[in-house]
Amino acid sequence: MKLKSRNLNWLAGRPVVILGNEASKKLNVHVDERIAIRYKKKKIYAVVDIFPDLVGQNEIGLSNEISSMLQNKSGEDVDIGTAEMFLGARIVRKKMSGEKLSKEEIGLLVSEIANNNLTEAEIAYFVAAEKIRGLSHQEIVQLTEAMVKTGKKLDFGNEIIADKHCIGGIAGNRTTPIVVSICAAAGLKMPKSSSRAITSAAGTADTIETIANVELSLDEIKEVVKKTNACLVWGGSLGLAPSDDKIIHIERVLNLDVEPQLLASILSKKIAAGSNRILIDIPFGSGKMKTLSKAKSLGKKFKSIAKHFNVKVKPIYTHGIEPIGNGIGPVLEMKDVLSVLKNEATCPRDLKEKSILLAGTLMSMCGIFFAKSKARKILESGDAYKKFKEIINAQNKSNDFDKRVSKLKLAKYKKEIYAAKSGKIVEIGNSKINSMCRVLGTPETNSAGVYLHKHLENVLRGEKLMTLYSENEEKLEDALKFIKEFEPIRIN
Repeated sequence: MKLKSRNLNWLAGRPVVILGNEASKKLNVHVDERIAIRYKKKKIYAVVDIFPDLVGQNEIGLSNEISSMLQNKSGEDVDIGTAEMFLGARIVRKKMSGEKLSKEEIGLLVSEIANNNLTEAEIAYFVAAEKIRGLSHQEIVQLTEAMVKTGKKLDFGNEIIADKHCIGGIAGNRTTPIVVSICAAAGLKMPKSSSRAITSAAGTADTIETIANVELSLDEIKEVVKKTNACLVWGGSLGLAPSDDKIIHIERVLNLDVEPQLLASILSKKIAAGSNRILIDIPFGSGKMKTLSKAKSLGKKFKSIAKHFNVKVKPIYTHGIEPIGNGIGPVLEMKDVLSVLKNEATCPRDLKEKSILLAGTLMSMCGIFFAKSKARKILESGDAYKKFKEIINAQNKSNDFDKRVSKLKLAKYKKEIYAAKSGKIVEIGNSKINSMCRVLGTPETNSAGVYLHKHLENVLRGEKLMTLYSENEEKLEDALKFIKEFEPIRIN
């Protein structure tokens, strides 16, 4: 079937076509199904949308992703046909059945995801199959390798390139900006790319974005790192392991953590960024890892997979039974980070001490002696704060750090929550706190979130437990209902 192409000035994020009612009926296709488009010797698969008011009955609207690949002109005929069952979809079905995938199949599947040739539904089925059926050690290695190969890479030659990553699951826990600042001030190169929130109230990229540009090109990253030794950017804008970003999007929608994908995701991004000394923070006791034995099992897998890529990985097992820091939500977490970097007397001690531990461990991995004491000295002398300002100013290409910090504002509406009885706080549920923050509007609303006035400690009736922040009164009311139903802070 031939239709006249109409190139739409529309970035859909994947190859999408717009059909009218008559064309869709002739092809017997529906919304979100796939068709094949042929133009000259090129063939592309695309997802269907139906919008008769946008195209004529003999027209097909092409998203920018398609027209840029076809290099066609509006008005030219393209040949349209129904898509045969896609090979990528067959591979997904194979994994859903519990069969082992070959290196070639994994490579093809990752390539198809990176090139937008799988629908979100198909990617979701693959993620679910990973969760339910699992991947073998060999499959995870091959998945990691394929994810690295399909994206761009940063190359710093033979230098030691440091990185750290936390597997997540702990509310707050915004150690990365502090660790990066300490290590960069110590002379280490640390081009740190981080994710946005998947299941948490904020990712490191969400928090840094409250005062800095986090969407830098690879050339801009090299420039910032050359100037300051480090950067703090969003990995999703770099094209490093691009298939991972698409899978993360699905995980976020499903609110799902998948161990094989976690391993491949973290290592592929680090390897693509040129890192060769990687510290993996694995909290246990709550969140993703309930026990130390499970945490150590995951740590062994990280080390085993990293060996295939000649990368040195050190897992560190930290207590994760409660949130780290006081603020949870992008602006609130940035205020905690600044408080620690500025050595304020009221800064959250748990966040400070954990950051020193992580920075010292990473510095030791990179050959620095007496690393922990040096990390503390760098932080408490103000050198880390100075370095942080340098990094932020370099990313913003300006010297307006103080001005940006002064504009950090909390949400318009707030509600203070008090202890209904005296006793000991025995639980502050990480996942519950994160979920409550999302009810309040995080991370999309960066000023929303929760400030914890108490941790696992004794409390008197009437003492302030936490303050909720939201830009929306209805969301604040929903959060109060959430507290009543799920009891994120439990007192005995």
